[in-house]
Amino acid sequence: MDFRLATSSNEADGSRFVQQVGDALKDIGFFALVNHGIPRALIDETYRQCDAFFDLDEATKRRYLRPEMAHQRGYTAFGVEHAKDNPAPDLKEFWQAGRPYPNDGSQPTYPENIWPSEHVEGFQSTTERLYTGMEALAKELLSACSVYLGQDPSWLTDMSEEGNTIMRMIHYPPLGEDTPEGAVRSAAHEDINFITLLVTATADGLEVMDHDGTWIQVKGDQDAIIVDSGDMLQNLTNGLFKSTTHRVVNPKEANTRRYSMPMFVHPRNEVDLTPQPEFVNMTGGVALYPSITAGEYLHQRLKEIGLI
Repeated sequence: MDFRLATSSNEADGSRFVQQVGDALKDIGFFALVNHGIPRALIDETYRQCDAFFDLDEATKRRYLRPEMAHQRGYTAFGVEHAKDNPAPDLKEFWQAGRPYPNDGSQPTYPENIWPSEHVEGFQSTTERLYTGMEALAKELLSACSVYLGQDPSWLTDMSEEGNTIMRMIHYPPLGEDTPEGAVRSAAHEDINFITLLVTATADGLEVMDHDGTWIQVKGDQDAIIVDSGDMLQNLTNGLFKSTTHRVVNPKEANTRRYSMPMFVHPRNEVDLTPQPEFVNMTGGVALYPSITAGEYLHQRLKEIGLI
């Protein structure tokens, strides 16, 4: 899918982009976006910063563990997170950051970032630049989703304003001989949030479940961002938009490292995710998902995946 349609001065191009986005999320729940405007050089530099951090010794990295905030900022160690309903740990470690705190003294509902500045110079500034660009892109995609759903263009973007949107830098280390039985880099799961934007990973491994339960291998494309819809958007639309089941499989060569950087776009905690009546009517007339706030949903899922 070409993002230039969204930025075109031709109204028909914009309408075509909205239709393509909505149709993809309604059908299978993901698509690849090209010409998105995120500089490849910025992505590469962020990966270099990630490499520098994850190469630090374990004791240094663990200085940035924040289990008291459900690992929503800073470092999460190897083997801590697991998929819902799968007790085997995912074979990954990661760093999480959100938008910077405002300078006006206000206290947002999302956590404040921490940074390993004394160990990795430039990590903060590079990550914040990528975060800013990715969040701006996410707002455009949420606006297209809103229009497709028959709502005001700002409907979903307003819900995500000041939400706990997270950029996650994931490191999948080489596999050791002590890898637990049944453990994979990332077991089959659905994302929690509204939408996820995944910049180019450094190696293949991502697979998405098709309608018939088979797995589609998502080939790495250096110029594409993978976009998928998550559980919160599925809940709100009563399943009109699908939450994609996906996984990251173990490599054939055990000594292969892999990095990826998803942005998880979240609504504010107080946003009501109760299936909207118009979408209930469009999906059979019965509410298939619970009445729950975004904050309650997130807390429940973080417990299920081992971060609380």
